Amino acid sequence: MKKPAQGQTSRRELPQMPTQMMHYFNQVPIWLDRAEEGDNIILSTRIRLARNLNKIPFPRQAKREQLKEVVRSVKTAINRNQLCKAMAVFQKDELTAIFKKAFVERRIISPAFSESDTIGMVAIDPDEQLGLMVNEEDHLRIQAVQAGLSLHEAWRQISRIDDELSENLEFAYMPEFGYLTSCPTNTGTGMRASILIHLPALSMADEIDATIKKLSPNEIAVRGFYGEGTDVVGNIFQISNQLTLGRTETALINRLEVVADKFSEMEQEARERLLTEQRDEIEDRIHRSMAIMKSARLMSSEEFMKYISMLLLGVDLEILPGISSLELKKLMIFTQPAHMQIMYKSSSDSQSRDVLRAQIVRQKINSFS
Repeated sequence: MKKPAQGQTSRRELPQMPTQMMHYFNQVPIWLDRAEEGDNIILSTRIRLARNLNKIPFPRQAKREQLKEVVRSVKTAINRNQLCKAMAVFQKDELTAIFKKAFVERRIISPAFSESDTIGMVAIDPDEQLGLMVNEEDHLRIQAVQAGLSLHEAWRQISRIDDELSENLEFAYMPEFGYLTSCPTNTGTGMRASILIHLPALSMADEIDATIKKLSPNEIAVRGFYGEGTDVVGNIFQISNQLTLGRTETALINRLEVVADKFSEMEQEARERLLTEQRDEIEDRIHRSMAIMKSARLMSSEEFMKYISMLLLGVDLEILPGISSLELKKLMIFTQPAHMQIMYKSSSDSQSRDVLRAQIVRQKINSFS
């Protein structure tokens, strides 16, 4: 094999995996690739529906044969669903630990699904806008992801899939409660709508906790980058509805849209205040982050997210002209640990990944100069 020139990263041939799976690690998710340069506060929208098959216990109480029956039933329904026919289907036991982690990094599956040993299945469309998890907390989790704030478009997509699947699957439903789910907070519509939002100025102004308290009543949840049970990294938060019982889907979407707009408005106001009152400090933090990313020889995932947050802010504030925010967000996908282990040689341990990540980042950031 020809060795890479000095200063270049060495890509590895993708390890053995189904041909369909290779497709996903050679592309940027379309919900990110289609994002506009200005979509740097609200990064993406996701709507997820929880459904369970009638007369079969929830996954945590079900026996192996019952879980297998759920997988078979859902797979048959997918094959009959016009909107799902193009999806790649993977049995959970054919996914290695590293590929499950990479799917978490791409927001295709949840951390809980990745870490459990329950019999299950994953289905993903070629663009990664639509996906299904089978036998996570519920028998079926359907999701639709869109760039920016696109709650109504995501709902349009996922509602059509739900309607088609319900023609071939009998979902657990009671008129007085709605759709029955493993977690009582999902009972009702079974819908969890969420946005991924970047709030660096509110964080820098030490206003994030007060803003969350003000804008997040009991029915709104604020979580970390990968959702429930995960930490906030790079000033990126996931905001979602908390309850579904007694609410309609439209009401939940409209409520979250109001909250999302308000978060975005307050972040924009915080940015304007920082520029007016602390311009030297904010420019210093942005340019320091830029300098570190141009020169660092070691960079952890946490460091990368901290600095990329400042660069995205610098692009929005026109402090860093000539830099593409879309290219920066692509780095957020491909410098995650599992992606690096899949895509590059000599990246199986954290030290090697930190060295390689710094090299990848240097090459990309210096290419903007």
